[in-house]
Amino acid sequence: MLNTMIKKQEILDAFQFRFATKEYDECKKISEENFNFILETGRLSPSSYGFEPWKFLIVQSPRLRERLMKIASGAERQLRGASHFVIILARTDVRYDSEYIINHMKSVQKMPDELVVMLVESFKNFQENKLKLLENERTLFDWSSKQTYIALANMMTAAAQIGIDSTPIEGFNFDDVHSLLESEGLLENKKFKPSVMAAFGYHKEGPRIPKTRKNLSEIVQWV
Repeated sequence: MLNTMIKKQEILDAFQFRFATKEYDECKKISEENFNFILETGRLSPSSYGFEPWKFLIVQSPRLRERLMKIASGAERQLRGASHFVIILARTDVRYDSEYIINHMKSVQKMPDELVVMLVESFKNFQENKLKLLENERTLFDWSSKQTYIALANMMTAAAQIGIDSTPIEGFNFDDVHSLLESEGLLENKKFKPSVMAAFGYHKEGPRIPKTRKNLSEIVQWV
Protein backbone atom coordinates (compact mmCIF):
# COMPACT_ATOMS: atom_id res chain seq x y z
CA MET A 1 0.00 0.00 0.00
CA LEU A 2 2.81 2.41 0.88
CA ASN A 3 4.58 1.73 -2.44
CA THR A 4 1.34 2.42 -4.31
CA MET A 5 0.86 5.72 -2.49
CA ILE A 6 4.45 6.75 -3.26
CA LYS A 7 4.08 5.84 -6.94
CA LYS A 8 0.81 7.79 -7.25
CA GLN A 9 2.41 10.85 -5.69
CA GLU A 10 5.40 10.57 -8.02
CA ILE A 11 3.07 10.53 -11.03
CA LEU A 12 1.07 13.52 -9.78
CA ASP A 13 4.32 15.37 -9.07
CA ALA A 14 5.34 14.79 -12.70
CA PHE A 15 2.08 16.30 -13.92
CA GLN A 16 2.61 19.29 -11.64
CA PHE A 17 6.18 19.62 -12.94
CA ARG A 18 5.29 19.60 -16.63
CA PHE A 19 4.40 22.86 -18.35
CA ALA A 20 4.43 24.14 -21.92
CA THR A 21 8.04 25.31 -22.01
CA LYS A 22 8.54 28.42 -24.13
CA GLU A 23 12.32 28.73 -24.05
CA TYR A 24 14.85 25.95 -23.71
CA ASP A 25 18.44 26.03 -22.53
CA GLU A 26 20.29 25.13 -25.72
CA CYS A 27 23.38 24.17 -23.71
CA LYS A 28 21.58 21.34 -21.93
CA LYS A 29 21.05 18.13 -23.89
CA ILE A 30 18.99 15.04 -23.16
CA SER A 31 21.10 11.91 -22.93
CA GLU A 32 20.66 9.23 -25.57
CA GLU A 33 19.46 6.80 -22.91
CA ASN A 34 16.80 9.18 -21.61
CA PHE A 35 15.51 10.13 -25.03
CA ASN A 36 15.30 6.49 -26.09
CA PHE A 37 13.21 5.93 -22.96
CA ILE A 38 10.83 8.72 -24.05
CA LEU A 39 10.58 7.24 -27.55
CA GLU A 40 9.90 3.80 -26.12
CA THR A 41 6.85 5.12 -24.26
CA GLY A 42 5.59 6.46 -27.58
CA ARG A 43 6.21 3.12 -29.27
CA LEU A 44 4.32 1.25 -26.55
CA SER A 45 1.31 3.58 -26.68
CA PRO A 46 -2.11 2.16 -27.52
CA SER A 47 -3.76 2.64 -30.90
CA SER A 48 -7.01 1.53 -32.49
CA TYR A 49 -6.75 -2.16 -33.43
CA GLY A 50 -3.07 -1.87 -32.49
CA PHE A 51 -2.23 -0.54 -35.95
CA GLU A 52 0.28 2.12 -34.76
CA PRO A 53 -0.57 4.77 -37.40
CA TRP A 54 2.41 6.99 -36.63
CA LYS A 55 6.05 7.74 -37.15
CA PHE A 56 8.30 9.84 -34.91
CA LEU A 57 10.46 12.19 -36.98
CA ILE A 58 13.32 13.53 -34.85
CA VAL A 59 14.49 16.84 -36.31
CA GLN A 60 18.06 17.52 -35.18
CA SER A 61 19.40 19.02 -38.42
CA PRO A 62 20.13 22.77 -37.88
CA ARG A 63 19.34 23.38 -41.56
CA LEU A 64 15.93 21.73 -41.33
CA ARG A 65 15.14 23.39 -38.02
CA GLU A 66 15.95 26.78 -39.56
CA ARG A 67 13.54 26.12 -42.43
CA LEU A 68 10.84 24.96 -40.02
CA MET A 69 11.14 28.18 -38.00
CA LYS A 70 9.83 30.13 -40.98
CA ILE A 71 6.64 28.07 -41.34
CA ALA A 72 5.98 26.98 -37.76
CA SER A 73 5.54 30.21 -35.82
CA GLY A 74 4.38 28.38 -32.71
CA ALA A 75 7.61 26.41 -32.59
CA GLU A 76 10.21 29.07 -33.42
CA ARG A 77 11.67 29.48 -29.92
CA GLN A 78 11.51 25.76 -29.20
CA LEU A 79 13.23 24.87 -32.46
CA ARG A 80 16.03 27.24 -31.53
CA GLY A 81 16.80 25.81 -28.10
CA ALA A 82 15.21 22.40 -27.53
CA SER A 83 17.52 19.44 -27.15
CA HIS A 84 15.23 17.26 -29.30
CA PHE A 85 12.41 18.27 -31.63
CA VAL A 86 9.84 15.74 -32.82
CA ILE A 87 7.29 15.86 -35.61
CA ILE A 88 4.79 13.07 -35.18
CA LEU A 89 3.56 11.92 -38.56
CA ALA A 90 0.20 10.21 -39.04
CA ARG A 91 -0.29 7.46 -41.59
CA THR A 92 -2.57 8.04 -44.54
CA ASP A 93 -2.67 4.40 -45.71
CA VAL A 94 -4.83 2.95 -42.96
CA ARG A 95 -7.82 1.87 -45.03
CA TYR A 96 -8.97 -1.59 -43.96
CA ASP A 97 -7.70 -3.29 -47.12
CA SER A 98 -4.43 -1.36 -47.53
CA GLU A 99 -1.08 -3.06 -47.95
CA TYR A 100 0.06 -1.49 -44.67
CA ILE A 101 -2.84 -2.89 -42.63
CA ILE A 102 -2.57 -6.38 -44.11
CA ASN A 103 1.19 -6.48 -43.64
CA HIS A 104 0.93 -5.16 -40.08
CA MET A 105 -1.50 -7.89 -39.09
CA LYS A 106 0.68 -10.58 -40.63
CA SER A 107 4.19 -9.36 -39.83
CA VAL A 108 3.81 -7.40 -36.60
CA GLN A 109 0.77 -8.96 -34.95
CA LYS A 110 1.67 -12.43 -36.29
CA MET A 111 -1.88 -13.33 -37.28
CA PRO A 112 -2.60 -16.39 -39.42
CA ASP A 113 -4.06 -15.73 -42.88
CA GLU A 114 -7.54 -16.95 -42.00
CA LEU A 115 -7.75 -14.57 -39.03
CA VAL A 116 -6.52 -11.69 -41.18
CA VAL A 117 -9.35 -12.30 -43.67
CA MET A 118 -11.90 -12.32 -40.86
CA LEU A 119 -10.56 -9.18 -39.19
CA VAL A 120 -10.35 -7.24 -42.45
CA GLU A 121 -14.13 -7.62 -42.78
CA SER A 122 -14.61 -6.53 -39.18
CA PHE A 123 -12.31 -3.56 -39.69
CA LYS A 124 -14.14 -2.61 -42.88
CA ASN A 125 -17.42 -2.45 -40.97
CA PHE A 126 -15.74 -0.40 -38.24
CA GLN A 127 -14.34 2.15 -40.69
CA GLU A 128 -17.23 2.24 -43.15
CA ASN A 129 -20.30 2.05 -40.95
CA LYS A 130 -19.42 2.78 -37.34
CA LEU A 131 -17.05 5.75 -37.65
CA LYS A 132 -17.79 6.75 -41.27
CA LEU A 133 -14.06 7.02 -41.97
CA LEU A 134 -14.17 6.21 -45.66
CA GLU A 135 -16.16 9.26 -46.76
CA ASN A 136 -12.98 11.07 -47.85
CA GLU A 137 -9.21 11.05 -47.35
CA ARG A 138 -9.37 13.73 -44.66
CA THR A 139 -11.59 11.73 -42.31
CA LEU A 140 -9.22 8.76 -42.50
CA PHE A 141 -6.17 10.96 -41.87
CA ASP A 142 -7.92 12.71 -38.97
CA TRP A 143 -8.58 9.30 -37.41
CA SER A 144 -4.86 8.49 -37.59
CA SER A 145 -3.91 11.95 -36.39
CA LYS A 146 -6.06 11.74 -33.26
CA GLN A 147 -4.22 8.60 -32.25
CA THR A 148 -0.83 10.29 -32.48
CA TYR A 149 -1.91 12.47 -29.55
CA ILE A 150 -2.05 9.37 -27.34
CA ALA A 151 1.62 8.71 -28.05
CA LEU A 152 2.41 12.42 -27.62
CA ALA A 153 0.79 12.55 -24.18
CA ASN A 154 2.59 9.44 -23.01
CA MET A 155 5.94 10.77 -24.19
CA MET A 156 5.46 14.12 -22.43
CA THR A 157 4.36 12.44 -19.20
CA ALA A 158 7.30 10.02 -19.30
CA ALA A 159 9.66 12.95 -19.89
CA ALA A 160 8.24 14.82 -16.91
CA GLN A 161 8.73 11.80 -14.68
CA ILE A 162 12.48 11.96 -15.30
CA GLY A 163 12.74 15.74 -15.04
CA ILE A 164 12.67 16.62 -18.75
CA ASP A 165 10.57 19.52 -20.06
CA SER A 166 8.35 19.37 -23.13
CA THR A 167 6.04 21.42 -25.33
CA PRO A 168 3.20 20.16 -27.55
CA ILE A 169 2.93 22.31 -30.68
CA GLU A 170 0.15 22.77 -33.23
CA GLY A 171 1.21 26.25 -34.33
CA PHE A 172 2.42 25.49 -37.82
CA ASN A 173 1.24 25.96 -41.39
CA PHE A 174 0.16 22.46 -42.36
CA ASP A 175 0.53 22.88 -46.13
CA ASP A 176 3.96 24.47 -45.85
CA VAL A 177 5.28 21.88 -43.38
CA HIS A 178 3.84 19.09 -45.51
CA SER A 179 5.53 20.50 -48.61
CA LEU A 180 8.85 20.88 -46.81
CA LEU A 181 8.85 17.33 -45.47
CA GLU A 182 7.75 15.98 -48.83
CA SER A 183 10.56 17.83 -50.60
CA GLU A 184 12.99 16.26 -48.12
CA GLY A 185 11.65 12.79 -48.94
CA LEU A 186 10.41 12.26 -45.37
CA LEU A 187 6.78 11.32 -46.05
CA GLU A 188 7.48 7.98 -47.77
CA ASN A 189 5.66 8.71 -51.00
CA LYS A 190 2.56 10.26 -49.35
CA LYS A 191 2.11 7.50 -46.78
CA PHE A 192 2.41 10.09 -44.00
CA LYS A 193 1.32 13.63 -43.18
CA PRO A 194 2.40 15.88 -40.29
CA SER A 195 0.10 15.62 -37.29
CA VAL A 196 1.62 17.41 -34.30
CA MET A 197 5.01 18.61 -33.06
CA ALA A 198 6.75 18.42 -29.71
CA ALA A 199 9.91 19.85 -28.20
CA PHE A 200 11.91 18.18 -25.42
CA GLY A 201 14.75 19.54 -23.34
CA TYR A 202 15.48 21.65 -20.26
CA HIS A 203 13.85 25.03 -19.68
CA LYS A 204 15.86 28.21 -19.24
CA GLU A 205 16.13 29.22 -15.61
CA GLY A 206 13.42 31.59 -14.46
CA PRO A 207 10.12 31.66 -12.60
CA ARG A 208 7.69 28.89 -13.49
CA ILE A 209 4.06 29.87 -13.90
CA PRO A 210 1.92 28.05 -11.32
CA LYS A 211 -0.30 25.41 -12.91
CA THR A 212 -3.96 26.42 -13.05
CA ARG A 213 -6.78 23.96 -13.65
CA LYS A 214 -10.52 23.77 -12.98
CA ASN A 215 -11.64 21.85 -9.93
CA LEU A 216 -12.37 18.17 -10.53
CA SER A 217 -16.04 18.76 -9.68
CA GLU A 218 -16.34 21.15 -12.63
CA ILE A 219 -15.16 18.68 -15.25
CA VAL A 220 -16.45 15.33 -13.96
CA GLN A 221 -20.03 14.13 -14.02
CA TRP A 222 -21.02 10.72 -12.70
CA VAL A 223 -24.10 9.26 -14.36
